Amino acid sequence: MLEETEVTRGLVGRYVETYAYADGRLDVRWKRYSLPYQVFDKEQRVTHAAITENKRLGDVLAYIKELQDQKPSSKVKSNSEKIGYKPLGRKPGRSKDFTLDPAVVARREKALSRVDAAE
Repeated sequence: MLEETEVTRGLVGRYVETYAYADGRLDVRWKRYSLPYQVFDKEQRVTHAAITENKRLGDVLAYIKELQDQKPSSKVKSNSEKIGYKPLGRKPGRSKDFTLDPAVVARREKALSRVDAAE
């Protein structure tokens, strides 16, 4: 998520370039200008350490942790699962060669014999 600055306020609805480096770093750029950003976790969970650190919200955080523990952790779906893609069951590679099929050979010979008779 981009941090709010004078530059990023004007970029609403525009495309930015993202660079992922081999060492794990990310860089978000717009017209060669590096933009400040924050990465946040969509699957945030309350930990025991957060409950003990925050004394005022300890009871509320403990209740939230109980609810999260009861609910199974959600599985991150792939793009194929999100759109409902179902494989057709075809195997990769060359398809069946119908030129050697006896039924196809018989139909071809019958069609060729009709052409010879018509000439």
